[in-house]
Amino acid sequence: MGYDEVITQLGDFGRYQKIIYLLIALTSIPVAFHKLAGVFLLAKPDFRCALPSDPANASYELPAQLMELAYPAKDTCEYYQLDVDVNGSYYRTSNDTQKCSRFIFDQSKYQNSAVTEFELICGRQFLAASSDSMFMVGVLLGSIIFGQLSDKYGRKPIFFASLVIQVIFGVVAGVAPEYFSYTLARLMVGATTSGVFLVAYVIAMEMVGPSKRLYAGIFVMMFFSLGYMLTAVFAYFIHDWRWLQIGLTLPGLIFMGYYWIIPESVRWLLSNGHKERAIKIIQKAAKFNRVEITKEALMVLLDEGESGKQEEKQKLDTDTETETVNTPSVWDLLRYPNLRRKTLVIFFDWLVCTGVYYGLSWSTGNLGGNVLVNYVISGAVEIPAYCLLLLTLNRWGRRSILCGCMLVAGVGLILSALMPSSLHWLTVTFAMIGKLAITGSYGTVYLFSSEQFPTVVRTVGMGAASMVSRLTGILAPQLNDLAIIWPALPFLVYGSLALAAGFVSLLLPETLNQPTLETIAEGERFGRKQSKDLYVETGKSMEEQPLNRVLANGNGHKC
Repeated sequence: MGYDEVITQLGDFGRYQKIIYLLIALTSIPVAFHKLAGVFLLAKPDFRCALPSDPANASYELPAQLMELAYPAKDTCEYYQLDVDVNGSYYRTSNDTQKCSRFIFDQSKYQNSAVTEFELICGRQFLAASSDSMFMVGVLLGSIIFGQLSDKYGRKPIFFASLVIQVIFGVVAGVAPEYFSYTLARLMVGATTSGVFLVAYVIAMEMVGPSKRLYAGIFVMMFFSLGYMLTAVFAYFIHDWRWLQIGLTLPGLIFMGYYWIIPESVRWLLSNGHKERAIKIIQKAAKFNRVEITKEALMVLLDEGESGKQEEKQKLDTDTETETVNTPSVWDLLRYPNLRRKTLVIFFDWLVCTGVYYGLSWSTGNLGGNVLVNYVISGAVEIPAYCLLLLTLNRWGRRSILCGCMLVAGVGLILSALMPSSLHWLTVTFAMIGKLAITGSYGTVYLFSSEQFPTVVRTVGMGAASMVSRLTGILAPQLNDLAIIWPALPFLVYGSLALAAGFVSLLLPETLNQPTLETIAEGERFGRKQSKDLYVETGKSMEEQPLNRVLANGNGHKC
């Protein structure tokens, strides 16, 4: 009897698991705070150069005629020197522009932001997007560093270490005196979001029985969407960006109390020889769920931990002695034509999903109208997207859902970009349709791609896809800056990418109700019309297993 069967005896989703799962899922909320707060922390209000005649407390508003006279067309980074004639009218003393020595910002939408305080405008405007990009670099580094640390030292200590570091650097970002210390602190916060979310995700999934993991994974993402929307609530009540950053960070202190509630991962304890601790956790859960775990089951659990450790050691010794050359790598996915084609399509899908999702999430300010309302709607549309996946993934197939969502996202975003400014409500509607659809794509691509990779290279393939996808997450803030050229240009780019990914996804074979691929040979044959694969090793016969088991691994998740 394996660990999954013991969980089944406890109850696939018993009272103990429900409580632990709920507590863990709540940690997705502050992760969303930090990942998406850049919309408000780095808000870019309208601005103009302060004219020599402006007092220290001058407001942004100027008469339209004076604004046109004082500044070059569509450029408020410079100004013309003005004077007043005998009639009290302004006139230009020269057609040569002057450089700004001081800026005046429009405070009708934002009291202030990091952009206004650090003056990330004109020749320094790229620094605002670079700060968000560095945050995503932190997310990438965190997924690597904290993932390895959690495998070595355990899920629980790394989870709480990430929480502590997140709170410390979240506060540091709020009191940073200048741009570079602020960006460095945000990079550290970005790294800890991976440590908090990915580790917590794995713990949560291990507490749930195999038949419930698909639903458990989706509901964790709904909590992320809840945090997405709650960020706007903080921004509504806290108008100073420094206090907003600190206010979004302090809820992390609440989760410190989890230390005495959340258990270590039983699976990790067994694989590392801590059998007594694992047994105590199982017994505690059984007592709480009012079920009895037999001594036979516990003995099997002990044997599983011991044999698993011995097999791992034996396998490591064997690999070191005889199979070092055959260690699975991403190059195995690129060596054979059919696997290479599918792998490149999967990488492209991941790139598009990540870039478009974060690009849309961070660009609600480019839609015009009320930024807070746009932001809340952008988070709210994710909930029906996840509900749609729960209802359709195991009925309509992965490829049709992925392709359909990508195409709908592409069409919606392109239509949003082409709407005239007079139809603002329609612009927002099409953009939100695109956001809903790309969220559905993001929820599908993880499961679909994991089923495309053979078991021997599945972890390697998913890790590579996740790493590649972070590139567009890093580039998304730069793409959003294309709005300077034309406000609708980022949506046109995102829509075109989504359309391309939707059509390209048709090249992938459907995996619904298909056997799990085990060997490289099976992966190469899967989806080919002709079986001319004598150049790959002979594969074993396929074995059936629940496809939702892949959700037990949090690697590559959008958070």
